[in-house]
Amino acid sequence: MGPLTVCLTFDFDAISVWLQTGSPSAMSRGEFGARAVPRILKLLDHRSIPATFFVPGHTVLTYPDVVRRIRDAGHELAHHGWVHENPARIDEPAERRAMEKGLEAFDTVAGVRPTGWRSPAWDMSERSVDLLLEHGFRYDSSMMGDDFFPYWVRRGDVADPDGPYAFGEPADLVQIPVYWGLDDFPVFEFVPGRNGGLAAPGAVREIWQGDFDFAYRDCAGGVYTLTMHPQVIGRGHRFLMLEALVDYFASNDDVVFSRMDEAADAWRRPQR
Repeated sequence: MGPLTVCLTFDFDAISVWLQTGSPSAMSRGEFGARAVPRILKLLDHRSIPATFFVPGHTVLTYPDVVRRIRDAGHELAHHGWVHENPARIDEPAERRAMEKGLEAFDTVAGVRPTGWRSPAWDMSERSVDLLLEHGFRYDSSMMGDDFFPYWVRRGDVADPDGPYAFGEPADLVQIPVYWGLDDFPVFEFVPGRNGGLAAPGAVREIWQGDFDFAYRDCAGGVYTLTMHPQVIGRGHRFLMLEALVDYFASNDDVVFSRMDEAADAWRRPQR
């Protein structure tokens, strides 16, 4: 079945995720994300680990030097909307505009055309898959239909409350699944009135390592994906946990670290 692939992914939202608040204090939390990226790049460089950074177009234009530094270090730059808008809450012209503005930002700042997409808020509209295919994306990382095995994204599903769910046809788009339990934001980030956060890193490591141990034992050939945000995981006590956890992953035989685009392409080859 092959080794277990570990994908370390970082949603570099920066200020974009806080823009709607209009609060300078809230937006400064996003500024910290740009300060944290260099320490993440240092960790990855010291351990020779490739990673994927999902970046909204707004962040690409706001922090062009940081984005180019990610590119120059050999990591993947992937699409994460324009200003972290939820595609399910906007109309078709707005969703298309967000996708195209993001692509333009990557081209202008870094000269790259992303092949991967992760929906802000891990939510999608009924149009999202068609838009991704239209714009040449090869994989998505927004769904939760499996835990450690990629699968083909479907198009044309029909959800009928008066009958069984009707599954559509597979599309030429690889899904590398995600899971809220392997995301640092819900457990760590405090948002008044919305999210308690502030969990102890030891407790979070138990969850993340437990899922890794299960995948390592039972899901050979699968993909274990961690979703992290520089403004969250970059805080000192959490970053120390990440360093230790990455070293634990690497201490196991038959584990490889991969950019997400490379993991998607590796999964594609035997499926064709």
